[in-house]
Amino acid sequence: MSIHAPSALKVPYLGLAPARLAELERRAEALLARMTLEEKIGQMTQFTSERDVTGPSVRDDYEQDIRAGRVGSVFNSFDADFTRRMQRLAVEGSRLGIPLLFGYDVIHGFRTIFPIPLAMASSWHLEAIEAASRVAAREAASAGIHWVFTPMVDISRDPRWGRVMEGAGEDPLLGSLVAAAQVRGLQGESIEALDSVAACVKHYAAYGAAEAGRDYNGVDISERLLRSVYLPPFKAAVDSGVATLMTAFNALDGVPASCNSLLLDQILRREWGFEGLVVTDYTAVMELIHHGVAEDSKDAARLAVNAGVDMDMQDGYFLDHLAELVAEEAVDGARIDQAVKRILVLKYALGLFDDPYRYSDEQRERTTLLTPEHLETARSIARDSMVLLENDGLLPLSSELERVALIGPLADSHADLLGPWHGDGRAEEVTSVLEALGDRLPDALITHSRGVPKTTEHGHRRKVKEAIDAAVREASQAQVAILVLGERESMSGEAASRADIGLPGHQLELALKVIGTGTPTVVVTMSGRPLVLSELAPKAQALLHAWWPGTEGAAALVELLFGDHAPCARLPMSFPRAVGQLPLYYAQAPTGRPFDADERYTSKYLDVANTPLYPFGHGLGYTRIEYGTPRLDRDLIEGEHDTIELRIELSNQGERPGVEVVQLYLRDPVASISRPVRELIDFDRVTLEPGESREVSFVVSLGQLGFLGHDLAWRVEPGRFELHIGPDCQRTQCVGFDYRPAKRR
Repeated sequence: MSIHAPSALKVPYLGLAPARLAELERRAEALLARMTLEEKIGQMTQFTSERDVTGPSVRDDYEQDIRAGRVGSVFNSFDADFTRRMQRLAVEGSRLGIPLLFGYDVIHGFRTIFPIPLAMASSWHLEAIEAASRVAAREAASAGIHWVFTPMVDISRDPRWGRVMEGAGEDPLLGSLVAAAQVRGLQGESIEALDSVAACVKHYAAYGAAEAGRDYNGVDISERLLRSVYLPPFKAAVDSGVATLMTAFNALDGVPASCNSLLLDQILRREWGFEGLVVTDYTAVMELIHHGVAEDSKDAARLAVNAGVDMDMQDGYFLDHLAELVAEEAVDGARIDQAVKRILVLKYALGLFDDPYRYSDEQRERTTLLTPEHLETARSIARDSMVLLENDGLLPLSSELERVALIGPLADSHADLLGPWHGDGRAEEVTSVLEALGDRLPDALITHSRGVPKTTEHGHRRKVKEAIDAAVREASQAQVAILVLGERESMSGEAASRADIGLPGHQLELALKVIGTGTPTVVVTMSGRPLVLSELAPKAQALLHAWWPGTEGAAALVELLFGDHAPCARLPMSFPRAVGQLPLYYAQAPTGRPFDADERYTSKYLDVANTPLYPFGHGLGYTRIEYGTPRLDRDLIEGEHDTIELRIELSNQGERPGVEVVQLYLRDPVASISRPVRELIDFDRVTLEPGESREVSFVVSLGQLGFLGHDLAWRVEPGRFELHIGPDCQRTQCVGFDYRPAKRR
């Protein structure tokens, strides 16, 4: 697997055969010829409905705009009856009857809610992620939605940023593979199928590198870093045939993404050949004024459309100014036609001109949402997404327990398990951990205490002490205590950055007091980001990070706690020891003064180790998988098409089945630029029965050795390379080989 090497593995736009795409383009061109300039600009305009609100404003008269042909898309629109009514306004009310495109943020499920995307990335299970996206598409399409604003593929190495919960973590290879799986699942085998939706990859680009982890903040990185780390998942989505792309809020090197010609023209169109439409994020054109690059709304519209934006989300600046800009020749009319053609082609591909109401079928909606099959898919990936961080043998728990103390502010929560961006997911359709535990142990005495609020409530210290004391008494009388702690669902996601990413409020105090009773204690943490758990982790006998696990999350959690299934997830982001380490990631470049505990003048902190508390790739199970000695089939690569094979034997030394995520990292010790100390280049999920041994192999090609140089050209340089293989990025074994190009005769 390579994220930098040139690849011919590109799916045609929308996955359509060239002849079919050409046919749709001809139909779009014929309609375009009949449209007035005002109708064209209307197609480039998107407004939100009041059905849901995901931003700061709603346009009061958007229904009148629809009838006038001044709107091409409405987002935050769902339910078959609601979308049918909206569609009728456009089809029967406007001159040309061009159907609307309905969009919605279906980030991790529509009605059946899956674990947050960061959790699903923890599964390292690409087939399961694709299956979850397929369910999300099926449910969304049944509710009248044509277009989903997902996948979010921003690489992020700073968990203070709330939107880490929407992505796949810190690694560009894992992020690229997850992005491609999501696009495949959402758009299905055919974008024209009734259970498929148009995907929208976002936020282009480098939004995850927001300075200080503060949402909407600026980004200042080199173009080489941009192309090496932050762009590969977008390229993977484009190569998978993704329908659309959304611009980011942030500025990059001083130029906001929504008017950045390097991103929108040079890279996206000229280098990658993307043919789909580009939409801004919510009011991003308006925000060009706040960024200080546009004088007023008219100037902002000019900058955005000329840079390559095809559709303006919510602020209406295209609608207000594009006709005048065309008349003044500040915007070329051909640029308008180009944008509108892209929009119309997508509508034709979705079948909206053949039947504008084909997605708005109330009977199909009723029979599609929350089916047993969908719920089982959600439960399965929830099990695969929870990361066992610590276990001294306490887990799995015995089913013969008679008295359990369930403690913590999230133990009886329904809504928090859904996490943010939960589509049409409903708290009343979620089972709490308390309810799931009661179902699992119907004859046991389960006492429950919230202990403390989810966050600090000022002025209630006395009540907090009393609540903690009560929880401690319950724990003291139980055979096992289970603590369920973490963030409330509004503490991560958009506009939810945190400077302190420890357990909120008095939860750490509660945990330490309960553990201090001596009662065996399992700690379950839920959140949308990696947390600082440095004080808690050494004292916890078992620590399971469940993220926000979705509709079926509580049942999945209980199945793991009692050993019905074994944990198999691995971290897609490093867990820091302290906030002061951030940003923190495994693929750091070596420093000129590497860490040396005995030498003062080397790269280190005075008060904390350099290493994370839990490294990228970390995760435990309920068995013991042993690695043999890695072997290479050769120690020299000479030809351009040569490969080298690494083989290693894995054996399950325990008494339970186990899933091992075998991770392969590259190290290029000497190159023309400083290369990362580790770089993930491949992985494999391997299931082993008790006592089973199996040989696992990886074939490494020349392309996987390459990188982008200072000139931004991809290259492979001769020299010595190291392959590191193991269960995470730190616990690895190393074997080396050479690349020496054969001399030409």
